[in-house]
Parts: sequence; structure tokens; C-alpha cells
Amino acid sequence: MKRKREQIIPYLLLTPVHFVLLVVVGLPTLYILWLSLNTSTWGTSLQFVGLENYRQLFTDPYFWRATLNTFLVVIGVVYIEMVLGLLLATFFIKGVLAKKLMFPVILMPYAISPVVGVLIWKTLMDPNIGIVARLLSMITHSNVNYCVSPSQSLVLIGFINLWLHLPFTFILLYSGMLSISETIYEAARIDGADSFQIYFRITLPLLTQTMLITIIFRLVFAFRLFSEVWLLTRGGPIRKTEVMAVYLYQHAFRYGNFGIAAATGWLMVIGSLLIASLYLYQMQNRMSTKE
Repeated sequence: MKRKREQIIPYLLLTPVHFVLLVVVGLPTLYILWLSLNTSTWGTSLQFVGLENYRQLFTDPYFWRATLNTFLVVIGVVYIEMVLGLLLATFFIKGVLAKKLMFPVILMPYAISPVVGVLIWKTLMDPNIGIVARLLSMITHSNVNYCVSPSQSLVLIGFINLWLHLPFTFILLYSGMLSISETIYEAARIDGADSFQIYFRITLPLLTQTMLITIIFRLVFAFRLFSEVWLLTRGGPIRKTEVMAVYLYQHAFRYGNFGIAAATGWLMVIGSLLIASLYLYQMQNRMSTKE
């Protein structure tokens, strides 16, 4: 009986947290699900339409364009960010010059408000007054103008997102590298392993769990990409740079179609959960293998 009480106590202690999550996250989520099954706009009551909102989404070419843009930017940014984060973490572990100065330089973008960061790059990439835009035009001998080129806009959006969030990835990977015991490296050196073998056969395998956690966080956060697109292009030109969050915003606050907006939100949740589940499954497999 005593053992049973000891097993129940942790769950009782977590009850307040679960209650808060239910009120703050669970109930609004269920309401959005109900809203996605209805049609409504400003000043009108809900009218149940079942899966009609989802049917409209799946037959809307702008929705598919927004979905494709989201996946292209998110997948590209997250994996490039992982590579750069690994390189930076490795340089710092090996001993980078002026380490105390370089740390705040790398972390500075994460301390800046995303809105401020986007506006800074918007000014730098302005085709008329932007220093970076003019420099790139001189180097490439072509007109650099993200305002009229959807491909340039998406590249710039991805770059700004990477610049803003690279410090987060770097910190997680750097902390993971610091947590690896030095005795493992010493044993490898005694066995005759060189730096290349140590990095690819010891550091990276032991860092896999940290890398998977980092990818999960970044994919979920990046999937909600909004401010970079909205402040730079508002989805233009001709809605070719829309992402799912901007598509949702347009339907909710410009067109007043709350049912379509709620359905888009639910599809975003399902999409991010599916992607995260793949990496969680990989983590679970690796943990089971170790056991």
C-alpha cells in the first residue's frame, strides 16, 4: 500500500501543471478544432459545415503554394543551421581566437527582437538605399531586388530566419559537446585515434541525441514562420512568397474567414507534430538500442 502511494505522489504533484496546460493549451486547441468545422466571419454566429473548410483548403492552389514555400524554407534553414551550428561549436571547443569577444557576437542576433532584426535586413537589402543589396549587385553584375523576385525573397527570408536562430542551435550543440567526458577522448588518443576519427566516431555519435532534440525544437519553431515574410513581402509579389502562417493570417484578419483560418492552423499543428514525431521515434530507437 505504501509503495502504491509513493507511485501516485509524483502524479499528484504534477496535477497543477497538467491543469494549467489543459486550461491554457488544451481548451483553446479544442475550440480551434471546433471552429475549423464551422464557417463564420465578423459579427456572425457559427454555422456547422463539417469538413467543408478542409475541402476548400485542399482545392486552393494558394494553400499548396504556401505549404510548399513553408517546407522549402523550413527544411533548408534548419539543416543549414545544423551544419553551421556544428562548425561553430567545433571551433569553440577547439579554441577560437578572442573567445570572450566572439561569444557575444554570435549570440547577439538572438538577443534582438525578431521584428527589429527583420527591419534591419529589410533596410540593408533595399534595392535603392541598401548597402548589402548594392554590394551584391556589383558582385553578381545583376539586379538584386527581393521585392520583384519571389526566389530572392524566399532566400532572403530563409537567411534572416537562419541569422536570428543560429545562436540557439549553436548553444545547444556547444553545450552537448561540453558534456562529453574528456576521459573518452583521452582513451581514444591512447588507442591511436587521430582528430578526424575522434570527431566522426566519438563526438558526432555521442552528440546525436542533442542534435535530434535541436532539430525537433527548430522544426517546430521554424514551422510558425511569419514575421520575416510579413514584414518583408506580405506574401507578395502576387502571393508567391506566402507561407502557411501568412496564409492563415490573411484568411482570419483580411478576409474574415475564421473557419478556413482555423483549419489552416490545425493542419500546421498536425504537420509540425508529424515531423517532430519522426525525430522522436529516432530518439526512442537510439535510447532503446543503448539499453
